[in-house]
Amino acid sequence: MHPAPSALRRAAAAATIALLATAVGCAPQPDDKASGGSSSSAGTTCAKGKLATQTSGKLTIATDEPAYEPWFKDDKPANGEGFESAVAYAVAKQLGYDRGAVVWQSVPFNKAFAPGVKTFDFDINQVSISAERKKAVDFSSGYYDVRQAVVALKGSKAAKATGIADLKSLKLGAQVGTTSLNYISDVVKPSQEAAAFSKNDQAISALKNGQVDAIVVDLPTAFYVTAAQVTNAKIVGQFENQSGTPEQFGLVLDKGSDLTSCVTSAVDALRKDGTLAKLEKQWLSDAVDAPVLK
Repeated sequence: MHPAPSALRRAAAAATIALLATAVGCAPQPDDKASGGSSSSAGTTCAKGKLATQTSGKLTIATDEPAYEPWFKDDKPANGEGFESAVAYAVAKQLGYDRGAVVWQSVPFNKAFAPGVKTFDFDINQVSISAERKKAVDFSSGYYDVRQAVVALKGSKAAKATGIADLKSLKLGAQVGTTSLNYISDVVKPSQEAAAFSKNDQAISALKNGQVDAIVVDLPTAFYVTAAQVTNAKIVGQFENQSGTPEQFGLVLDKGSDLTSCVTSAVDALRKDGTLAKLEKQWLSDAVDAPVLK
């Protein structure tokens, strides 16, 4: 027995509808959480206050603990004082999040750019942008151009150095995983292995105690160390940048993060409108010229 023509038509129509439903179900669908995507229109993907953040409606920002001056003040990242705290809130505002929507999280320096899924939306912690680190994480565009500097106790042999050659025989130290440590090994190339410390405060203590002859830190930190932490120390000098482009600190994001392009656009806007320069002048005004070590 064969189905009647009308039954065949009904069956065909039903099959067509089923196929269309399946096709629609498998096709890419608009996603409200797609805001913050890295490649599509910024008008829709970077909708202010509606990014695909760790917590809806909140922006989670990470940094190390303790949070050092002049980058943060009083070891309180959330107070908005210090260069990086101020930059973080300025970026948050550009993204559409007011101070009440910002959540701070403590993440060790090395862990911030280590491989693995992140628990923050972005990290701000004097992390230099590098090709090697980009293998594991994303970076925003640079928010600060930085140079590395040498700090030594006044009256010491290290304090009398006027060039890189004078540093080669010294015991130097820096925080592990930093550009500062790289400058010791790649630029100074000392005759004895550099001391690597897990925290900057450990390097500073080693300098105070005479365990190292000098330490290498970024220039603004060097000014703070000599002004407030080791008052009998001096800035011996700063290194020249080792490439055609300056070393820059960037905001760290998860590898392939949907937020990367949005955060980069925010940083670029703050550079273009003069906000970054204003904040640098306000919080890092002491980081002026220091002797250049060649």
